[in-house]
Amino acid sequence: MKFIIDRFEGNYAVVELEKKMINVPKEIVPKGAVEGSVISVVVDEDETIKMKQKIKNSMNKLWE
Repeated sequence: MKFIIDRFEGNYAVVELEKKMINVPKEIVPKGAVEGSVISVVVDEDETIKMKQKIKNSMNKLWE
């Protein structure tokens, strides 16, 4: 998924996503992004697997 930063307003970046404008908190916008920047969002499969395993391990410890 890709979106374009249209402008910044206060604590938000206003981005165009599928012909709609939405507000995204600035804190999740990559550093260095400016008006007109194209941002790509992808699912990180490796990190997802690691996080699921970490949660599973934590749950197992909790119920021991």
